[in-house]
Amino acid sequence: MTATAGTVCTGASTAATGYPSFSSYVRARGPLLLRTARSLTANPCDAEDLLQTALAKTYVAWERIEDHRALDGYVRRALMNTRTSQWRKRKVDEFGCDELPEPAGLPEPDPAEQQVLRDAMWRAVTRLPDRQRAMVVLRYYEDLSEAQTAELLGVSVGTVKSAVSRALGKLREDPELAPVR
Repeated sequence: MTATAGTVCTGASTAATGYPSFSSYVRARGPLLLRTARSLTANPCDAEDLLQTALAKTYVAWERIEDHRALDGYVRRALMNTRTSQWRKRKVDEFGCDELPEPAGLPEPDPAEQQVLRDAMWRAVTRLPDRQRAMVVLRYYEDLSEAQTAELLGVSVGTVKSAVSRALGKLREDPELAPVR
């Protein structure tokens, strides 16, 4: 059996000769069962594999299934059991510890360079028009929300959004900050 591009079809000749009703069942119900499998996994390829496994289990048990009206339930149960087995077998390589390891090889940022960057940013902010500067300072330095900034300055939230957007555009174009990017 193979599952490709959202359709499920049988590829084994035994499926067609040994159980013709199984083949017709897979053709008729395959897309619905694939949607069920996709709801159980995050990856569409894993869903196709999951459905293939469940259909293989169903094929093996086809003669023992007495009520063929309950086939969808049987296949759904096979999907769930297979997915649960996969989840239980998943190897966990993470171990809890009291202290987090420090990342190796990351250089410490130079405090002098950080200060140069802060000074350049502040000079660029001071070059903004008064209203934009006030909004940028309140939003990003004082960490106020747009609504809080609007209330404090007595303007609408839309005014804050547009003014801050224009101010950030000017900061992106500031020649003194260009080497930082």
